[in-house]
Amino acid sequence: MKQSFFQGLAKVNKAVLPSFTKQGLDLAKAKKWQLALVGYRYYVTCQALG
Repeated sequence: MKQSFFQGLAKVNKAVLPSFTKQGLDLAKAKKWQLALVGYRYYVTCQALG
């Protein structure tokens, strides 16, 4: 149940949120909100896989 919720959430995130990897974002120069977004997407992806 929990894993399927996060899989759905990951699909929504992929469709709605920007991909900083494709934009070539340098994490050392990223703003706070960008780092928070990267962390959020990482957390959701880890929960969806595990």
